Amino acid sequence: MTDGFGAGASRGEKRLVYLDYAAATPMDPEVVDAMAPYLTERFFNPSAPYAAARGVHADVEAARADAAHAIGARPGNIVFTAGATEANNLAFAAAGAGAHVVVDAVEHESVLACAGAFDHTVVSAGPDGRVAAADVAAAITPRTRLVSVELANGEVGAVQPVREIARAVSAERARRLAAGEAAPVWLHTDASQAAGTLSVNVGTLGCDLLTLSAAKIYGPKQVGLLWASDDVALRPLVLGGGQEGGVRSGTENVAGIVGFAKALELAGARRQVESRRLAGLRDRLQRMLTEEFPWAVVSGPRASKLRLPGLLHVSFPGLEARRLVIALEREGVCAGTGSACAASKMRSSHVLAAMGAPAEVAMGSLRLTLGRATGEDDIDYAAAAIARAVASECARLGIDAASGEKGGEA
Repeated sequence: MTDGFGAGASRGEKRLVYLDYAAATPMDPEVVDAMAPYLTERFFNPSAPYAAARGVHADVEAARADAAHAIGARPGNIVFTAGATEANNLAFAAAGAGAHVVVDAVEHESVLACAGAFDHTVVSAGPDGRVAAADVAAAITPRTRLVSVELANGEVGAVQPVREIARAVSAERARRLAAGEAAPVWLHTDASQAAGTLSVNVGTLGCDLLTLSAAKIYGPKQVGLLWASDDVALRPLVLGGGQEGGVRSGTENVAGIVGFAKALELAGARRQVESRRLAGLRDRLQRMLTEEFPWAVVSGPRASKLRLPGLLHVSFPGLEARRLVIALEREGVCAGTGSACAASKMRSSHVLAAMGAPAEVAMGSLRLTLGRATGEDDIDYAAAAIARAVASECARLGIDAASGEKGGEA
């Protein structure tokens, strides 16, 4: 256990156990150290003409090169943004007015909102939250300019078949070329939730545009990037001084960019070991909860390789997740109920609805996401706290905690 979460707690003592890493990650100390000079003595505007500012500009470009190396790309194809939402908007803007776009039903709200501004087709997801590549291919029309499918879902952890979808998009591109059709078609993937534990090499994925967020990989908030292949002509959303190759004007967030590059470097170096560790902890937590409550519903793919290693989505049908979250907070356990964006607006999960989950399952859902600071002792503490919260709610509602059935029922 590091970074202060749960530090100093002994048996029976209340502690802080943070299980909402999909919503926000603490900045890694190495990221903070990398950013610090640009918040103090290296404060210069990288567009200014004098030597000190030119040095800062060089540091921005070095960070761009480091970020590009982390995803197997060239530096000139990366645009830094104020987060993943802006990067997603920039990707969709490339499709142009009048275009048709294809998205899947379990995408992040920023992607679905962007799709809503176009003629669009929404591809359904299966009960496990995964999208079939064949369904995406079938949704592509001659007017389609952009297909957007996330690498991994941030609510139930489903890893999507992006490589297969890339082949389908490539086949459509080849068909257009053979038919003499000039209209392009591109594949965009939002890999924000996946970057800490899955490979985000753009060549391997086969995508044409890729979104990443620093805030999901122990970097600063409000910093993101969009990578676009040479074939994609980006259209600026923010006009002004022409920074970021004229695609994203405004003085660069130098500290944020440097911190993002460092966070990507650390994520790549730790990815394999951390992924295995988190998968083991997630399985431990899942086993403890489902043994205690056999009626609990675990959402997402069954196969470990098809699910984000640090994410457990578990539902207690008939209970209200918000009451569970409040009860857990009293015991020092920070848990989520799904997307932080939706939770803040008290909206039900569009992801679970798209998966066909019954209302009582969606209502009683917890999203438990683990991170670098999570240890076995935290898992054990959290599991016990969740068990107490669920048992207490069952008693309040007259539900048998052993079976999940209302009292008096067989």
